[in-house]
Amino acid sequence: MSFPRRRVQPAIDRARTWALLRLICGHICLHGSMAGLRMAAPLLALRQGHSAFSVGVLLALFSLTQVFLALPAGRYADRHGLRRPMGMGVVAASTGAALAVFWPQFWTLCISALLMGGATGSASIALQRHVGRAAQDSTELKRVFSWLAIGPAVSNFVGPVAAGLLIDHVGVWMGGTAGDDNGFRGAFVMLALLPWATWLWVRHTVELPPAPQPAGATHQHVWQLLREGSMRRLLTVNWLLASCWDVHTFMVPVLGHERAFSASQIGSILGAFSIAAAVVRLVIPLLAAHLREWVVVSGAMLATGLLFAIYPLMTSPWSMGFCSVFLGLALGSVQPMIMSTLHQITPHALHGQALGLRLAAINLSSVLMPLLFGTAGVVVGVSVVFWTLGAMVGLGSRLAWNVRP
Repeated sequence: MSFPRRRVQPAIDRARTWALLRLICGHICLHGSMAGLRMAAPLLALRQGHSAFSVGVLLALFSLTQVFLALPAGRYADRHGLRRPMGMGVVAASTGAALAVFWPQFWTLCISALLMGGATGSASIALQRHVGRAAQDSTELKRVFSWLAIGPAVSNFVGPVAAGLLIDHVGVWMGGTAGDDNGFRGAFVMLALLPWATWLWVRHTVELPPAPQPAGATHQHVWQLLREGSMRRLLTVNWLLASCWDVHTFMVPVLGHERAFSASQIGSILGAFSIAAAVVRLVIPLLAAHLREWVVVSGAMLATGLLFAIYPLMTSPWSMGFCSVFLGLALGSVQPMIMSTLHQITPHALHGQALGLRLAAINLSSVLMPLLFGTAGVVVGVSVVFWTLGAMVGLGSRLAWNVRP
């Protein structure tokens, strides 16, 4: 029996949409587990009397594993597709949170951070590779990566909120007090189970056929891509924009503290940034057919440079909040465009490794840049840090303009 094409195509589109939705839900569950642990583990360490420096080290471990595992994880995804790397990530993430349930000491929390960070990063590479290869053209690339980028924004809310509620209430339910050991154990149990929901979402995903090897190719390696000027420019642009994200997250509390803002005011400024970044990613799929990657990224870099120039001059929470919203719109628009460009300029057989290289660079920046920003802020002042990075990213917009798929 044959069906008219007008009936078959909508069914295919619905199937593809449902498949993408399952992957996004799986991403939310796994990333939410890490986000919850990133909130709960430092709180437990502080409760046990560990110093702020120790907590900083603990938080850095979530990114450190991804620096070293990103490239091997990319090669593994290139060879084995989606489900095997995702399954390994689920097991590692669940194990990391489970260790904190049974041995809630600082050294165990460090191991948990290493396992959770590495698992989430590796699984994200496999997921991004699969979604990018499944897209049929550049317009669809921008759409799917915009939808996929909403996942971390949702999980960064769901994971910490769920963990916080359990920390505050489980101990009370068991006859103790809010925030006692049973509360933390209850949160860690939830965070250990949440990755398995990821597996329920992704386990039926149909694997894509292996990427065809170019005729005469032997052993392709991601380092060969660095010989290409477009890849070097793209990674430089990505690093500059990731540094802007880090400096905003790290320096706004410092700037707010200098101006005697309350914790809720500082949190609202950062929250406005996150909401704006999520909103622009909802809008991009509607405009994807009319957007050009290099135009959006160049414009975002110029806007970021301008906003960084005026940010330190804002003296009230409202004015900083407005700057934060516009900065969130600018930086939030970038990731889908970067990911779309990366997939278009990279050979299919190297997609996983290219994504791993990008992730390693971002996480290395997340480990090192706060230390550099903190030192520079003490020596030359917070305003100079904003102005220097703003000038760098503004001048770097020319690099983005020259990265055309």
